[in-house]
Amino acid sequence: MSDLKKKTDSVAESPSRDVFEGRNPSQSEKDWAEQTLGPALEKSPERPIGRATGSNLDENGHARFSTISNVPIRRLYTPADLPEDWSYDQHLNYPGQEPYTRGIHATGYRGKLWTMRQFSGFASPEESNERYKFLLAHGGGGLSVAFDLPTLMGYDSDHPFSEGEVGKCGVAIDSLEDMEILFDGIDLEKTTVSMTINSPASILWAMYLAVAEKQGADWKKISGTLQNDILKEYIAQKEYIYPPAPSMRLVIDTFEFGSKYTPRFNTISISGYHIREAGSTALQELAFTIYDGVEYVEWSQRRGLDVDEFGPRLSFFFNAHNDFFEEIAKYRAARKIWYRLMRDRFGAKNERTWLMRFHTQTAGVSLTAQQTQNNIARVALQALAAVLGGTQSLHTDSFDEALALPTAQAAQIALRTQQIIAYESGVANTIDPLGGSYFVEKFTLDMEKGAFDYFDKLDAMGGMVKAIEKGYPQKEIAEASYQFQKAAEAREKVIVGANEFIVEGQPSDTLYIDESVGEAQTKKLKALRSRRDNASVQRALDALKKAAAQEPKAGENGNISPVNTMPFIVDAVKAYATVGEICDALRSVYGTYEESAFA
Repeated sequence: MSDLKKKTDSVAESPSRDVFEGRNPSQSEKDWAEQTLGPALEKSPERPIGRATGSNLDENGHARFSTISNVPIRRLYTPADLPEDWSYDQHLNYPGQEPYTRGIHATGYRGKLWTMRQFSGFASPEESNERYKFLLAHGGGGLSVAFDLPTLMGYDSDHPFSEGEVGKCGVAIDSLEDMEILFDGIDLEKTTVSMTINSPASILWAMYLAVAEKQGADWKKISGTLQNDILKEYIAQKEYIYPPAPSMRLVIDTFEFGSKYTPRFNTISISGYHIREAGSTALQELAFTIYDGVEYVEWSQRRGLDVDEFGPRLSFFFNAHNDFFEEIAKYRAARKIWYRLMRDRFGAKNERTWLMRFHTQTAGVSLTAQQTQNNIARVALQALAAVLGGTQSLHTDSFDEALALPTAQAAQIALRTQQIIAYESGVANTIDPLGGSYFVEKFTLDMEKGAFDYFDKLDAMGGMVKAIEKGYPQKEIAEASYQFQKAAEAREKVIVGANEFIVEGQPSDTLYIDESVGEAQTKKLKALRSRRDNASVQRALDALKKAAAQEPKAGENGNISPVNTMPFIVDAVKAYATVGEICDALRSVYGTYEESAFA
């Protein structure tokens, strides 16, 4: 055997370096490997991107290339990487046609650009209202509301648990009065609004609907998205209040209410973003997020709801991380998977139910506090991946968010990043420009298969709620996060400016929220409680508690709906009951949840 042949065979010993294993290469590819690749490797061996130790080397000491999720990457992708039965019509097809790999709209971004929806909210409703008007005036296409921690956890600003947190990570909203201020001068019939709120989602949504009604808006015309994804809270973000079962009941109440009264409003954004921020791989984000969607559909059907009634208003929310092609493959696979699930598992007949619509946000967890301006480049690449993956709306993080909430200048740069991609890069001029790439198509297929493998495991556990109670997704994410951190600390994964190419001492101006916000909100609450009709508030809260206590009953076609809590929450909100008071009423019925320790 020639030395060149030995060299080529040694290359084939490692799947991460192999151009043959598990494939059926053409003769021309074999000739390339022997005549061109072999001599090139002999002259100049490949080197790992990070430090040449551990996971960056295979068992033969060769460089090992992998994605940020540690998925091995071949050096070359050709038709031999696709299954023998791979066909354009079955696996790709045309844009707007099943399985929607190439997008859900026939014209892509040539017909309509993605919505540039910047996530914002800080300090008081008055200050956030000014920021919203600033973003809209500078070309933002929609708003996305960030709430502070007390609001997310269902406490008023004057509660002892809220001390030191009011307005710090988002806007403080205590009552309908605050929501009125937040959207003062913003036409809710013409502006799409997304709200990142979960446990108290139905309460904040009721406030939003009440404000829209006061503006004279038609509920049937307003559009936007309520995050309302409680499952990912138990899995990753941990901002839950009630136990899983009653929390799911509240979510399904919003589905039922929304399908009747707000047909253009998405009553949930099933969120992989926070799963990825907690340290998951791209595949885990994809699989756990979509299976959360499966769980919501199954609980809705048990309530007796028709999937083709509420299904078209289900939406998703994904992360855009640093590994460019892995992210694009994830989005493309997501559309294929959701189509298959809706059509085959749930028997949906409405084509709109088959369509996965999703929002994307660039990866906050990827931003570094060191050399913060490097984050502008990271965000641009992540946003480009989301666009090439076919997102319906996009938020680009500001470069200073590893340090604090963004300044107005940083928020403007983030928005300009989207506008440059949209109007200068040319990527929106054709539909799915990476379709047909052997690398992208192979990764899309692998993502799809990997997700269904996870689905089989979750089905065997009895669904996502049961899996959460067993700690399964939490442990999977924790292990993935640990492995990435180890690789970063060993400098096997390069983080520019943090573990390589380090420059000391680069201060940056940041936005600081002081305690005056909490003091102002406390005064506002005291004044509100003194002038409102407190007897009406108490009657509304008592009626809500009575409705919340009613359990669904078994019926011929599943569980008969209990009294829907949404109308009672709307009544309480209109009486100016506060977020904390309404959550306390529900706490008195449902109790609170504490996560168990998992081995």
